[in-house]
Amino acid sequence: MHASNTPDHILRARLPRWLLPTQWPQQGHQPALADLHLAQGRVVHVQPHGTAPDPQGTRWDVAGALVLPGLVDAHTHLDKAFTLPRMGVVQPGLLGAIDAMMVDRLGWTEADIHARASRALQWACEAGTVHLRTHCDWWEPEAQPLAWNVLRALAHDWADRITLERVSLIPLHLYANRSTAMRLAATVADSGGGALLGGFVHSTNWDPQALRHLFEAAQHHGLNVDLHVDEELHPGAKGLATTAALLKELRFEGHVVCGHTCALAAQDEATALATLDAVAQSPITLVTLPITNLLLQDATTGRTPRQRGLTLVKEARARDIPVLVASDNVQDPFCPVGSFDPLEALATGVLAAQLDAPFDQWSESLCRADWLRTGPAALPLQPGTVADLLVFTQADHWGFPSRAQGRVVLRQGRVASGHAPAAWHVPTPQLTRSPA
Repeated sequence: MHASNTPDHILRARLPRWLLPTQWPQQGHQPALADLHLAQGRVVHVQPHGTAPDPQGTRWDVAGALVLPGLVDAHTHLDKAFTLPRMGVVQPGLLGAIDAMMVDRLGWTEADIHARASRALQWACEAGTVHLRTHCDWWEPEAQPLAWNVLRALAHDWADRITLERVSLIPLHLYANRSTAMRLAATVADSGGGALLGGFVHSTNWDPQALRHLFEAAQHHGLNVDLHVDEELHPGAKGLATTAALLKELRFEGHVVCGHTCALAAQDEATALATLDAVAQSPITLVTLPITNLLLQDATTGRTPRQRGLTLVKEARARDIPVLVASDNVQDPFCPVGSFDPLEALATGVLAAQLDAPFDQWSESLCRADWLRTGPAALPLQPGTVADLLVFTQADHWGFPSRAQGRVVLRQGRVASGHAPAAWHVPTPQLTRSPA
């Protein structure tokens, strides 16, 4: 690979505030620009620009271009992706989309799933995603879905580019019998690394005993959990609140992700905030899915929606609850649009949730793989971490994520997609020799 595609130093980069130490210097009320020093595909160190002599090696001077770590897309559905073109009319709303999907899946083959999921992973890779979690529909208590092992094989094939995790998306009623719950968890646990126990928890299938069985089975088999929970605007939905209570009662040792949690936005303030207070004391990360939730919530043919369908992201972050933003469905009956670019989801969320400082604050919700597991915080771009980076060629921090399509993606310090502008390449400084 050409040397200019493997920079040793990226100079004058604009990093987000959340990634910088509190003592980082300011320039005109903005963080000072940074120099990133790389070697052998890893970060050596990051320092304020101009605080060290000109470095040797291949240099890019990006002149204030925005830089982010590799992206995390924490909630997708690779098994469903790109199925919409072969469907007829899909009824509006979540349950209408489920009905359409149930019909389409009757014709799925391993080759079909592999082709569609591979296309999705290619799009994600080009966007700069380095960690992707996919849910996999699992409707039969005694049989693994066709997609499960296809996704496992893809995780192996893409391991050098994307960490791919699989979640068994099992409707809550299949956990009603405790022995069945244990068998399901055992099957997931035995199916290889990167597998999580999941469930679809909704007021239409609400069963608190089944939810207890799910967590007991996960605890017994050492599995982390990822739920679709309260994906509705029914103020009586209890999935998230019950989850937080169960984790405390069971002293759950793993990590739990709760996706959607739209019902919080439909509940009275005191109820919703009391639930978030409980979540803040639990090993729970919330994932919000702005694109799909705007399309599916409060959806009726011929009627403009009145409610946005997002969860309470600002209130959650105010309580230090980790919140990730993710793509969710792409070009299937649940969502006709999408691109497996998490920045598209963030752009939608900025408008729908009126988010301030998207680059300096909310870009964190696209970059924190450590929020998907237990353990201490682990910020990206620390010394010794892999140099997976996005350098934006057109965006600025005021308008971000507008104009964020133009980007150069580096994986292990090498350009993987996009093209570095010629103006970034600067000559290597010449070593001066002392006179003899």
